[in-house]
Amino acid sequence: MNSLIIVIVSWIIFYAGYRLYARRLENIWQIDPSQPTPAFTKSDGVDYVPAKHWTILFGHHFASIAGAGPILGPVIAVMIWGWLPALIWIIVGCILLGGVHDFAALMISLRNEGKSIADVTHKVLNFRSKLIFATFIFLSLLLVMSVFAVVTAKTLIGEPKLVIPTFGLILVAILVGLMMYKWKWNQIIATVIGIILLVGLLILGHHNPIVLNVTNPLVLWVLILFTYAFIASVLPVNVILQPRDYLSTFILFFGLFFGYLGLFITHPKLHAPAFIAWKANQGYLWPMLCVIIACGAISGFHSLIAGGTTSKQLANERDARKIGYGGMVLEGILAVLALLCVAGGLYWRSKQGQPDLVYPQLMKTGDWIGTFSAGFGQLTKPILGAFGTSIAAIMLNAFVLTTLDSATRINRYITEELFGEGLNLKIFSNRYFSTLIIVGLALWLALGNWRAIWPVFGASNQLVAALVLVVVFSYMISIKKPARHILYPAVFMLTTTLAALIWQGIKFFRQHNVFLFTVTALLFILALFMIREVIRFLAIHHAKRDIVN
Repeated sequence: MNSLIIVIVSWIIFYAGYRLYARRLENIWQIDPSQPTPAFTKSDGVDYVPAKHWTILFGHHFASIAGAGPILGPVIAVMIWGWLPALIWIIVGCILLGGVHDFAALMISLRNEGKSIADVTHKVLNFRSKLIFATFIFLSLLLVMSVFAVVTAKTLIGEPKLVIPTFGLILVAILVGLMMYKWKWNQIIATVIGIILLVGLLILGHHNPIVLNVTNPLVLWVLILFTYAFIASVLPVNVILQPRDYLSTFILFFGLFFGYLGLFITHPKLHAPAFIAWKANQGYLWPMLCVIIACGAISGFHSLIAGGTTSKQLANERDARKIGYGGMVLEGILAVLALLCVAGGLYWRSKQGQPDLVYPQLMKTGDWIGTFSAGFGQLTKPILGAFGTSIAAIMLNAFVLTTLDSATRINRYITEELFGEGLNLKIFSNRYFSTLIIVGLALWLALGNWRAIWPVFGASNQLVAALVLVVVFSYMISIKKPARHILYPAVFMLTTTLAALIWQGIKFFRQHNVFLFTVTALLFILALFMIREVIRFLAIHHAKRDIVN
């Protein structure tokens, strides 16, 4: 199939979903532009700070939810099952599940003082549910922090020319933040200056790679990254978080623009098979495809961003659809590009092209980022020449680091709500102490054996999405609002996640992996517990009558 046909069809569907379905969701939530948001009602100059313009917050939100997820998921899934199932899941999941999930998570937090989804669980269900759900999110975020710190460190070691732009961007972001918030400069002028400085950093880094001549550079880079994450998560959001993520988004826009421009110029045929097999070593197409491709279709981590940092910075409810649902749509567009980079930019057999451009051979090395970069480089070769591969690596690295500092800040919120407010341990209400604890635990995990629990991360991430939808459904019932648009995605994601956990549990049991089998069993029990709590809640509120109405 010609890749250009896929681009046009997918874009039309994404546009229709944003214009039509997202508008319907707005009506259900009864968006009120005159209603003050938590950014104003709870303004504290640190976490609750209204963004100067919705585009700035969109940059933060999108940079935080994107990371490497919408790229690596399709790269892996196409290799296992083929490009057609992956494409269908990305488009359908994004429009009917992911966009609904992200927008709902943002709105439910806005309507509850910018609180996290775990804290809202207490209000909707009970404290017991909040305690268990918040603990699960806390542990999941520790894994995210540790993994992304290691991934970023390895990238800085493998691509030393990225060191200067990676850390120089932090200083540029602080400068841009001062321009917009303290010196009251025009946003466009501040943005142009920031982009010019960013381009200068990329050129400077390309000619001046930095290599740490120490015994174990990975450990040192991880320490540096967590030091940065600590500082970034306790400072006011408009000092580093907002402007850095805002500028980082322009790197992605640059990559998206030239990636799709390359597709329109070369419009290659897809070399990878449309469909490979229903069952592979990684499991059955359903449910495992829906677990491997999370970001780009639906991801539980998105709800933590939407109800964590984004809801505390949104200045007006009328921008919620642009950021919540629109951010998900743009991530779907990125996921489609990643799919076409490997399915069309690379070859399936060695006789079709150069050995270093054969998709299956590149995947055997385990370098998923390198595989995407090679495909992106081929698509953009007529425009960017030999720089396409490097730009793909820069694009990924910028977003991985963004996810690290956002995850750290969000886990601070969870820690304060769980231990400070929930368990009344006042010392955890101190943001410096809470951040120090979570950074210390994540550092221990990063330098330890985080790989031991990584195989179940995909299922745990999708379980978060399922449970968030369950909580939102319960909330909609409690305020007597239509809830079917939440119910159907919730049922599908719960069924999918439970099936994935059963399959993984059987596999771990047969492998005599007691640790992973235990973790999988605990996740399964968590899901059953939350289902039981929701059933009790619905029984009290006479859910059947409310759903019909």
